Parts: sequence; structure tokens; C-alpha cells
Amino acid sequence: MVKLFIGGLSENIQEMDLAIFVSLHGRVETIKVVRDRATKKCKGYAFLEIFTLDDAKNIISTLNGETFKGNTITVKLSEEEPAKKPIINNSSRPVVGKRPRLSR
Repeated sequence: MVKLFIGGLSENIQEMDLAIFVSLHGRVETIKVVRDRATKKCKGYAFLEIFTLDDAKNIISTLNGETFKGNTITVKLSEEEPAKKPIINNSSRPVVGKRPRLSR
């Protein structure tokens, strides 16, 4: 599956409206509209999983820069989030609140 990013969405977008709009150009597996936790309004973007790379390319070439619900949208392949770096304490100072281990 191929993950797509769609930006430029209106704050009152509904998943079904987006699904119908995009599925005219390729087979959609999942849609995740990113919403504000407090207001439940769309933050302006969504992620879609598309079955094939050919479908994803067709969706991008057809819909990128088009108008949807009054907004110009951006459609592109989603960049995977970089892995979070582990927190490592490389300082010579002891970590506050922890007693050093004594070797026996």
C-alpha cells in the first residue's frame, strides 16, 4: 500500500466526502483526517492509504492543485516520519534523583 498526504482541506471536511472525491481516481483503503482533539475540526490535512502505486500516481497527477470544497489541495506521497531518537545521557554528571550504583 502507498500512503498519500492531502493538504489544504477545509476545517469541516467529512471523511466520506473525501473518500468519494479521491476514489474516482484510484482505490482507497483507509482515510485518516487529522482533527483537533478539542474542537474536532480538521487541521487541514489527511492521510490516505491507496492499494497500488499506479492508483496513487493517478490520484496525485489528477488532484494535486485542484479545488475541493473551495480550497486548493496538495496531494503527494507521504514522507514517513523519522524514527524518534532515544534519549541518551552522555554527560559525566549523574542523573538527578537517582543514586549511583556501587560496584562490588
